[in-house]
Amino acid sequence: MDPHLDPRKTARLIQHLKDRMDDLPPKLKAAAKYVIDNPGDFGLDTVRTSAQKTGISANSFVRLAQHLGYDTFETFRAPFRAALTTVRDADLGQDWLDRMADGGPAGALQAAAARNQLNITSRSLRLMTAERTQAIVGTLLSARRSYVTATRSSYALAYYFHYVGRMALPGLELVPRHMGAALDDLLEIGARDCLIAVTFAPYSAGTIQALRLAGERGASVILISDSEVIAPGIRTDHVLAVAANSLHPFGAIGGAMAVLECLLTHLIEAGGDQARNRIEAYDALRQDSGAYWSGPKLPRIGR
Repeated sequence: MDPHLDPRKTARLIQHLKDRMDDLPPKLKAAAKYVIDNPGDFGLDTVRTSAQKTGISANSFVRLAQHLGYDTFETFRAPFRAALTTVRDADLGQDWLDRMADGGPAGALQAAAARNQLNITSRSLRLMTAERTQAIVGTLLSARRSYVTATRSSYALAYYFHYVGRMALPGLELVPRHMGAALDDLLEIGARDCLIAVTFAPYSAGTIQALRLAGERGASVILISDSEVIAPGIRTDHVLAVAANSLHPFGAIGGAMAVLECLLTHLIEAGGDQARNRIEAYDALRQDSGAYWSGPKLPRIGR
């Protein structure tokens, strides 16, 4: 393997950028954030293409390379070729998308939307390595209490993760519980606890506050987001970066949902017989209480 393409070198360089973020001038900080968030695209694109994609001047990327001690931009970019991620992995062997795209305007749009969902799911799962996942599971299982927090559209993800995850983690709490702020339910968070935060750009102020409080209290912090650098003053122990590219004005959450599903699979497996017994008991209770509709008759609706 070419030593310039060593993935470990890329990881060290990304970590170095994260460590230097607070000391960089604003324009170089913006360039560094793009490199951290998009190592594959950065490794593939020319400096002019990166500038066009981001609205950051090409000179800022060049100056960032010089600031980090590289003689040229190309020398700085070379290690990131190891982190190349394609955006067309999901196209392989899927002729149905091409056939759908030929079905008029609605077919073309549906094919584009489906292809986008497949791509962001593929990329998100590719970034979710087994080693990273096992480390997160270990953190959750060893925590005294675990909290999961999100707001607005991300709250649906946090709600589902809590709904299923509590079978493996009985102490898992969803915050905010009702209509309050996440901070209201995190007053007792401490060094033996863990906070899982789900947020996508534009990042929620309430989630940022929760992350900062957890970090200040010494709790373990797990971030699930479209970026590893979402705001100053945030310390994370684990990050699951997910793709959220969308064809509509809002970020797509399909990639995040796939990542959470995989994490739940690991948690329930780690929970063993106790987790499976809880699931069976919960299902039996729901069946006995008539929570699920069954039988030939439709449920009665009051008038």
